Parts: sequence; C-alpha cells; structure tokens
Amino acid sequence: MSQVKENNTVKVHYTGKLSDGQVFDSSEGKEPLEFTLGQGRLIPGFEKGLIDMKLNEKKTITITPDEAYGAVREDLIQEVAKTELPPEIKPEVGMGLVSKSPDGQEMNLLVVEVRDQSIVLDGNHPLAGKDLIFDLEVVEIKDTVVTE
Repeated sequence: MSQVKENNTVKVHYTGKLSDGQVFDSSEGKEPLEFTLGQGRLIPGFEKGLIDMKLNEKKTITITPDEAYGAVREDLIQEVAKTELPPEIKPEVGMGLVSKSPDGQEMNLLVVEVRDQSIVLDGNHPLAGKDLIFDLEVVEIKDTVVTE
C-alpha cells in the first residue's frame, strides 16, 4: 500500500476549522486539492500532516501557528489618518483594503477599528495566531518523476 512521501503529488479532500469549530475552508462539494509536496505551496503543517498517510485514509490534524500562518505581528497593525484614504472610501470594521508599497508590492489589510480621525489596519494573515484543525482524506497518490 503506497503512503504519502516527500515530492509525491497528492489529491486531498480537506476541511479546515478553527478551535471553536468555525469552518474557514473546505473542498467539500469541489474537486480535491491537488499539489506536490515539498514545493512550499501550502503551510508546512498541512504537508507534514499528510506524510505517511495511506490512500483513502482519513485523519484529523491540529496545526499550531508556527506551522501555519505564524504569530500575530504587532508591527503589521498600524493607525492611519482618515485623510490618507481616498475620499470615496468610507471605512468600516471588517472591510478589506489593499495598500501598495513604493516598489509596487500589494498588501492586504483589514480595518479592525474606526476612530474619529483615524482607522486601525491589520496586515496580518486572517489566520495568524490561530490553531488550525484539518480533517484530511487522501484520495490519490502519484509518484513525481524528477527530471534532471
């Protein structure tokens, strides 16, 4: 029976939940997620959780922030004067904004507080600082052919 190992291409059905049970992502009703392990496309804890799983095996894993989206970084939370916003934007808590750095790099920001003269923006990933729980099911394992 084949088992998932580094560099395999796998197809996985998954449901991602927070510790309070809230589902933040799932492949339910969709095609399974297909990717090659070791390419860094997914959070490290997700890939590590799949290693040694067998075809059609199901399991639940818990991923801590250090193996997921990291801890909440205070330096990514900042207060911005409302006058710095384009005039057509009426900020509300929960609103997503995109900021462009001088070199053209985009950063997704979330409005976390609206004050009289300013707003507080959070540039952390929405899942930063959270334990993530994934229900996994391996539905296909392919050996990846490495070409030189």
